[in-house]
Amino acid sequence: MNLLFKALNDPTRREILELLKDQDLNAGDIAAHFNISRPSISHHLDLLKRAGCITGSKEGQFINYSINTTVMDDLLQWVMTFKS
Repeated sequence: MNLLFKALNDPTRREILELLKDQDLNAGDIAAHFNISRPSISHHLDLLKRAGCITGSKEGQFINYSINTTVMDDLLQWVMTFKS
């Protein structure tokens, strides 16, 4: 769960999740929304993948990324245990 909180702590990674909320995108499509280097985008994508927030599926020479809502559901369930 620490890796998940680390992934969600960064505004760029949260914005990537916002982009993926609407549709699957490849790294180039994601990078086009930001004014940072492609290696930086790759770093953010890698951290989101390691945290389980996104998944990647290879299609031809591209990897399409999609959001993994299961992790978010698990996080929400955990947070809700504090509400009583």
